[in-house]
Amino acid sequence: SMTTRERIKAIQKMPKTMKEKREIRNGLSELFQSLQLWQKTLKIIGGKFGTSVLSYFVFLTWLLTFNMFSFLVNFSFVTIPQFIAAGSNNLSFTGLELLTGAGYFQQTVLYYGFYTNSTITKIESSTTYDMQLAYIFTIGIYFVICFFSLVYSMAKSFRNNFVNPQTYSGNAGKLLCIWDFNITNDKAVRLKQKNLSTQIKEALSEAKSEDLNLSVKQRMVHIAIHLAAWIFSLGTTAVCCTCVYYLSINNLKLFMKGDGTELENQAATLVLPIVVSLLNLLTPFVFSLLELLEKFQYPRNQIYITITRNVILKMSITGILCYYWLNIVATSGTECWETLVGQDLYRLVVVDFLFCLLGSFFGEFVRRIIGTKCLKNLGVPEFDIARNVLGLIYVQTLTWIGIFFSPLLPAIQMISFFIIFYVKKVSLMMNCQPPRKVWRASQMTTLFIFLLFFPSFTGVLSVVAITIWRLKPSEKCGPFRGLSSIFDAVSGWIAVLTKNPGSAWVVWIYHNLIESVHFFFILTVIVITITYLYWQIIEGRKIMVRLLHEQIINVSLLFGFLLERTSRKRADYLCCVRQGDMLPFWYK
Repeated sequence: SMTTRERIKAIQKMPKTMKEKREIRNGLSELFQSLQLWQKTLKIIGGKFGTSVLSYFVFLTWLLTFNMFSFLVNFSFVTIPQFIAAGSNNLSFTGLELLTGAGYFQQTVLYYGFYTNSTITKIESSTTYDMQLAYIFTIGIYFVICFFSLVYSMAKSFRNNFVNPQTYSGNAGKLLCIWDFNITNDKAVRLKQKNLSTQIKEALSEAKSEDLNLSVKQRMVHIAIHLAAWIFSLGTTAVCCTCVYYLSINNLKLFMKGDGTELENQAATLVLPIVVSLLNLLTPFVFSLLELLEKFQYPRNQIYITITRNVILKMSITGILCYYWLNIVATSGTECWETLVGQDLYRLVVVDFLFCLLGSFFGEFVRRIIGTKCLKNLGVPEFDIARNVLGLIYVQTLTWIGIFFSPLLPAIQMISFFIIFYVKKVSLMMNCQPPRKVWRASQMTTLFIFLLFFPSFTGVLSVVAITIWRLKPSEKCGPFRGLSSIFDAVSGWIAVLTKNPGSAWVVWIYHNLIESVHFFFILTVIVITITYLYWQIIEGRKIMVRLLHEQIINVSLLFGFLLERTSRKRADYLCCVRQGDMLPFWYK
C-alpha cells in the first residue's frame, strides 16, 4: 500500500486537469477514512465534546481491534483443529447458558476442558498436529505479540504527546496552519470548524489557568479533605475485597455440595458475578461524590485522582479473584478446575456487560431526567471518563486471564465492545453535555494504554505464569491432563528435539534464552536504558523550547527598541528639515 505522499505524487503525474485531480484526491481521502472504524463518528464526538471524551471512544475502538486479533489467533490455531477431533455434545441447550456459561457450553470449544491432549490427524500417514504444543505456543506467542504491541503503542503515543516539540509550541501554528483546504463538502467543513473551535478552546483554557493563592489555613483544610477522601476510598476498597473473598468461598462450597437441581445450581453461580459487578458499578459513583468535597481546580487532576482510586478498587477485586482461582479452586479437587475458572470468567464478562448497559441507563438517562425534570439544580450530567475507561480496562483484564481457560472469550468481548460503542455513543449524544471546564486531554490516551500495560497486562502475565509453571493441571480434562505441570509439555518436546541434530538451534534458543535469567536481565536493562534516554530527550527538548521562547522574547524586545530609536531619529530629522537647521552629525 502506498503512503499519502506517494498517492499524491501518483495523482499529480496523471494526465488530468487540476479539477479532476482534486476530485480524485478527495475521493481517495474519503475512501481511506471510511475504511477506518467509526472515523466519522469519532470526529463528531471530538467536535462536540472535546478530546477528553473522545479519548474514551478511541481507546474503545483500539481494544475492539485488539480483541479481533485475539479471536483470529485463538480460533485459527486452537479452535479449528479441535473441531476435527471433537465429539458430539449430548447436553441440551436451555438458554440459561448464555448467562451462566455452564450446561451445554461445558461440552464445547468455549472451555479448556473440552480440548484433547492427543495429536490430531485428519488423514492417516499425514502430518500430525500436537494440541498440547499448539495450545501453549499459541497463547504464549499471543502474549508476546500483545507485549510488544502495547510497548509500541505506548512509545508512539508517548512520542506524539510528550516528546514531539509541537506539544510545547504555541497556538499560532494551530490557528494559522491547521486548516485542510482539500475539504470541499459543506458538512465536512462545518465539522472541521467545530473540531478546531473545540481544540482552540481547550488550548486557551490551559493558557488562562492560574494557580490559586491560598492561605496556610486554606491549604491545611484542603490537605485534610484530600486525606479524608483517600482514607474513605481505601477503606471502601478493603470492605469490597473482603466481601468478594468470603462470597467466593461460600459460592464454591455451594457448588461442591450440589444439593439443588441443575437449574438452581446454575442460577446460584450468578451470585458472585452480580455482586462483583454491583460493587464495580456503584463504588465509582461513591468515589465521584468525593469530587464535590475535594473541589479540584484543574479537571485533569480530578480525572487522574478518580482513575487512580478506581484502578486500586478494580485491580484489588481482580487480585482477590485470582487468589481464589489459583489457590482455592485449583486445589479444591474438582474434576476440571480450569473449566470452572473459565466459567467464572465468562460470567464476570457477561454480567459486567449487562451492568455496563444498566449503568448507561441509570447513570446517564435517569440522571438526565432527574436533572431536567425534578432537581433542575443538578442539570444535565457529564460523561464520566474515569469510570468508563476503568470499566474497559477491568473487563479486558478478565478477557486476558480467560484466554487460557476459555480460548473464545475474546469473541464474546468483541461483540460486547461493539454494542457498548453504539450504546455509549447514543447515551452521550442524548443524555450528556460537553464538559463545563474545557481542557485538553491529548495525553490521556497514553495514560490509558499505560494502565492497560501496568498493572493490567503485567498482572495477567503473572497469573498465566503461575498457572503454567506452578499449578498441576486436571487429571481428566484439557490438553495437559496427566502432566505434573503445564510447562512439562514444552520440556518433553525439547527432550525429543535434543535427539534430532537438525533441531539443535531450537534447543539452543530454549536453554540460552527462554530458560536464561541473564537474557531477561539484559533485556530489562535495555528497556530501562531506552526509557531513560527518552526521558532525557523530553527534558532536553523542553529546555530547548524554553530557550527558544526566551530568545524570541529578547529578539522582539530588541526590534521594539530599534523601532523606537528609528522613529525618534525620523522625528528629529523631520523637525530639523522643517526648521531649516543643520542636520545632526549622525545623518551624514
